[in-house]
Amino acid sequence: MDTFFSHVKPEDTQYLPGGLRDFFLYRDLGVAKATQGKVIAHLVKAQNPPDGGTGWHYHVAEFQIVIMMKGWARFMYEDKVTLVSEGDCVHQRPGIVHYLFDYSPDMEYLEIVGPADFGTVPALGPVKEIPPPTPWK
Repeated sequence: MDTFFSHVKPEDTQYLPGGLRDFFLYRDLGVAKATQGKVIAHLVKAQNPPDGGTGWHYHVAEFQIVIMMKGWARFMYEDKVTLVSEGDCVHQRPGIVHYLFDYSPDMEYLEIVGPADFGTVPALGPVKEIPPPTPWK
């Protein structure tokens, strides 16, 4: 058997720094361990206001979706501004160049990526002007 049963309750794991972005907190859902690295699933929430965003990049992954659980985030996907709101699901096709530049203080999303140890590569963006973030109050 190459995968295992996993059941993670909210009290089993906590939101921690140390994920891909230092302005977010991450809560591991145990999927990477259960799938032996085939897939990772984690909840991500805003910790600090957007200040410069992620920069242009793409992920080296076979599969990636983001499901917005609370709040909203604004991305540049290639040359298009995309508002991802509560309840939305985004499939980020492999290699799509994007830039997360704005999000609400209550933003929280579920991210599922395969493989679990996906890479992130800085990239040149198709546009130079990024809209400003919305100030937090």
